[in-house]
Amino acid sequence: MCDTCGCHSPSDPLIVEVNQSLLAANDEAAHANHHRIEAMGAVGLNLISSPGSGKTTLLEKTIEMLGRDLRIGVIEGDIETELDAERIRAKGVPVVQLTTGGACHLDAPLVGKGLDALEGQLDGAGLDLVVIENVGNLVCPATFALGEHQRVVLLSVPEGQDKPAKYPGVFRTSQIFLLTKTDLLPYFDFDIAAASAEARRINPALQIMALSATSGEGMEAWFDFLRQITK
Repeated sequence: MCDTCGCHSPSDPLIVEVNQSLLAANDEAAHANHHRIEAMGAVGLNLISSPGSGKTTLLEKTIEMLGRDLRIGVIEGDIETELDAERIRAKGVPVVQLTTGGACHLDAPLVGKGLDALEGQLDGAGLDLVVIENVGNLVCPATFALGEHQRVVLLSVPEGQDKPAKYPGVFRTSQIFLLTKTDLLPYFDFDIAAASAEARRINPALQIMALSATSGEGMEAWFDFLRQITK
């Protein structure tokens, strides 16, 4: 750069700022996924949580209870293995396993491939509910829309009540907050009211349910919610 006028000399590198969102391509794919899910006749859910919060167990119990009345398809996201898909496949519903090979979240183009594979299992039939179980992480998945109609964040009792304050992004962008593993409340210092209040401070519109897929406590509210959105 010229010292006297501040202009660039021919030998100076020219830096060009590009303001296009890095997420634009993902958002475009998410929009397409959204319409594809609707074309199946379904509502899409994106389940987000830390590892071990109970997403897969919740899905198993949901399929057991509602699988006769609702046509449910599942897209499983993990870094490696087909373990969760095998658990869901055993329940008799169509399921696709997506492995990221190291990425801490699913993105919309990858979910689009998952929808391709899911549709291939349907033989022209539709679905009522498409559930995307995201990679276990409370940070990265919050940034990437997948085409879902509702985003569901889960927090289990053993994780501690401070997670909404520590990871506000996912609570801000979700519509449903499930407090899971409430059967373990006697063994942990966890205040449901405090966790709920902090989550609502971040997102006043959050619908909050406390439940245990193991004991069944609170699950009927979750089932009623699913019946309502799939009418």
